[in-house]
Amino acid sequence: MNIIKEKKNYILVVRILLIFVFFATWEVTARLKLYNPLFTSYPSEIILDLKDFLVSGDLVKHTSITLKEAFIGLFYGTIVGIVVGLLFGQIQSLGKIFLPIITAIHGIPQLTLAPVYILWFGLGLTSKIFLAALMVFFNVFFSTYAGIQNIEPKLIESANLLGADTVQTLYHVVLPSSMPWILTGIRNGVGASLIGAIIGEFMGASAGFGWMIAYASSYFKIARVMSCIFILLIVGLILNFILDKAEAYLLRWKATTRLSFNYEKNM
Repeated sequence: MNIIKEKKNYILVVRILLIFVFFATWEVTARLKLYNPLFTSYPSEIILDLKDFLVSGDLVKHTSITLKEAFIGLFYGTIVGIVVGLLFGQIQSLGKIFLPIITAIHGIPQLTLAPVYILWFGLGLTSKIFLAALMVFFNVFFSTYAGIQNIEPKLIESANLLGADTVQTLYHVVLPSSMPWILTGIRNGVGASLIGAIIGEFMGASAGFGWMIAYASSYFKIARVMSCIFILLIVGLILNFILDKAEAYLLRWKATTRLSFNYEKNM
């Protein structure tokens, strides 16, 4: 246990040092005018801007709007993606019919369709939620469908021999076996939901991080742009941390695979 704890502390220290070196290098090189700081600002100015952003109340306002759009889109996109993936995986004829269509739609850059979604659903939350949900859906659907296709057939046969019906097989065999794939799709969907919400705000909105970034960029307020990016980075880290904990719990039955014969407990 002491070795594992020491290794955790070592990794944490290395991460902090790398972050410190990165920001220190950024600050020094910008102050020395080794490049034009107009395009990157300074970490010190970004900190001051974050303070103003928070005190003015704009940070809470824009964060709440963007996260609301992203989280609702993540919820609906995940649910629909899992359900459709399970349905197509169990009914192969549906998969063969609709999979090429979904793949073709997924191949269209959603940025080009964003104005169409705004035309359909208006400038409010609905168009941003739809875009975020659609981008999440593709990630979760393809991961779920692939997970079901890669389930070991002997597991299904064993469940049937033991007398499990369709619902029991789905709950006790199919879902647990495909859960690593589903969680991978959700993990990718977290970033996709934020991207979808921000793209929608770029196309047409009066608030949110996408709108704020576009507004600040038009007036060359690079510190504000970097502040928004920094907040989105923190949000992404928090969401991935939550997913790590959920994955560790849901996949506690799964053995860790390593390219070594030396067994090591999960960090």
